Amino acid sequence: MTEAFSSNSEAVLQRTVDVASTESDHQARDLEGLYQISDTCHFIQSKGFKKVALQFPDELLVDAVGVSAAIEKETNVKTYILGDTSYGSCCVDEVAAEHVGADCIVHYGRSCLSPSRRLPLMYVFGKRPMDVQKCAETFRELYPESDSCVVVLYSVIYAHAIDDCRKLIGASYPNTVFSVLRPECSDGQEQVYGLLSDGDHSDCLGDRVVKKLGRYFRLKEGKSVEDYSMFYIGHEGLTLTNFMMTWNRCAFSSFDPETSTGRTESININKALMKRYYAIERAKDASVVGILVGTLGVANYLTIIDQLKESIRKAGKKSYMFAMGKINVAKLANFLEIDVYVLVACPENSLLDSSEFYRPVVTPFEMEVACNKHREWSGEYVTDFRDLLPGGSSHVDFPEPDESANEEDSTDVSLITGALRSSCLRSSSEPANASSASSLVIRNQTLTVANANPAVSFLAGRSWQGLEPKLGETPVVKAVEGRRGIAIAYEEEGTDKRN
Repeated sequence: MTEAFSSNSEAVLQRTVDVASTESDHQARDLEGLYQISDTCHFIQSKGFKKVALQFPDELLVDAVGVSAAIEKETNVKTYILGDTSYGSCCVDEVAAEHVGADCIVHYGRSCLSPSRRLPLMYVFGKRPMDVQKCAETFRELYPESDSCVVVLYSVIYAHAIDDCRKLIGASYPNTVFSVLRPECSDGQEQVYGLLSDGDHSDCLGDRVVKKLGRYFRLKEGKSVEDYSMFYIGHEGLTLTNFMMTWNRCAFSSFDPETSTGRTESININKALMKRYYAIERAKDASVVGILVGTLGVANYLTIIDQLKESIRKAGKKSYMFAMGKINVAKLANFLEIDVYVLVACPENSLLDSSEFYRPVVTPFEMEVACNKHREWSGEYVTDFRDLLPGGSSHVDFPEPDESANEEDSTDVSLITGALRSSCLRSSSEPANASSASSLVIRNQTLTVANANPAVSFLAGRSWQGLEPKLGETPVVKAVEGRRGIAIAYEEEGTDKRN
């Protein structure tokens, strides 16, 4: 028997599922080969785990019960199926696993490879079919010159076929570099998929090794990332978009294994970057910022939230934090006081298209550009918020306020409204305003807000400000009999009409 668990429920939902299925169904789907059941059982038994959480994306839930039954039969452990993640299926849902007291997590399917810190973890990407010969032919068509400098990136679900691609392509293209999947796990154990150039997968140090988004690849001597083109194996989606934004100065092409077709990516990356720059300008104009918590499992998410709060405060803005699970237009439209939202999530889920939202949603990097004068817009784009933290590859210290600066240095012109805006830089010890330590707002005799809190000022200008209790002002009366019937025809109304 298997217990199914839904992380969106207010309480743990457990129900008994009949795992009986025909042997021919399992053989047809080849669960052993597709889901690496033997490797998973070895991982569980070698660590001595007793409760195992199996996290499946929606498209793989059809096999969840069969996989769970096979693991329980082989290891005699208790498994829990996490079928509905709190945020995104690409992230490891450690919060849901902790609800059932799991000792470890096995994550199935596509993953953003964001590091986890709470529970031991094993990735099972699966083995999606791919025509390796067709992929190699497409590569030769897109890069006819044998001395082309190319970095091969790929979706994790095709990691099993990369070694075969390397054998077909590597010999003819000596300057081609194949990336390595190297996800970080909480127990210090690493799963390595592929080999770094020069046949060494253990050495991931040095200036020539690029480490981004769970991928590692070693550059040739004297080369930089901008000298390479990027060849992506996988279908169009968030992973490809994330790569193109991160390495936006490189030319991209792709091969889709589902259709066995290749193409040169024609998305105008500069146009996409300009849309993001517009969002930065909106963030600069904002007075009230909402911090959206879009993950509870990615390592260092609390650290980046604290850094954002401090940067927003030093820039003279007010911030509020929201934890609401999967966000949508209706949820964010409830808070009219917020001028702009900043989403703290994994790299793939951070690039949210906010065109339908009432207020723009920016990334932590974009908010840093809007608040930190020392961080200039140079075309570089950071999707992984861990790079913004102290010690990260893209960390920039916040400037300290200069008392000798004149008034002109503290103002600039909004590129959206054309109005002057002040960049009120505050020191680390200076509070944002008098009401920052309390939610109470003092009103004077004329009912005007005494403090210059932007959110409070917005509330004071609204025609409806919520229910007012008016304690002591409402007279106490005895209960009386109300109307009876339905709204279309109450009983007393019918009596009046007959009279």
